[in-house]
Amino acid sequence: MVTAAAVAATVTDPELPMLTLADLGVLRSVSVSEGRVVVAITPTYTGCPAMDTMRDDLEHALVSAGYADVEIRTQLSPAWTSDWISASGREKLAAAGIAPPGAAPRRAGPIPLTLSAPVTRVSCPHCGSADTEEQSRFGATACKALRRCRACQEPFEHVKEI
Repeated sequence: MVTAAAVAATVTDPELPMLTLADLGVLRSVSVSEGRVVVAITPTYTGCPAMDTMRDDLEHALVSAGYADVEIRTQLSPAWTSDWISASGREKLAAAGIAPPGAAPRRAGPIPLTLSAPVTRVSCPHCGSADTEEQSRFGATACKALRRCRACQEPFEHVKEI
């Protein structure tokens, strides 16, 4: 029988299907004790609508692999950061035409509230040009922004630094 951790590591993200939950960094732990599989996942942000699908997909994959007793837990601490996306995951995003995030901002103490969007330099995943502009702060999902390359004119999504 394939290990529960190996099965869980193959489950893909419902919003970014080129990534596994492990690539995305939301798969935090998998343990087996007395026949019960306990999986911990961390949402990319509070209220992420994909969490229910992630839970269902993990449970389905594990039950299909022969694990009858499965519990999926949500782990909120530490909070997910885009820095948890693996190097392989970043390569898969770029190969799919989605700009991977840069380094997440480092903050201590309260997060300051500003009314303007952060300025981020993002290279085009199609041609590599850094001459890109944000078209919309929110793309197909809240964790992605819609951008356009001024050099090749191609639109693309960018996973935001969180």
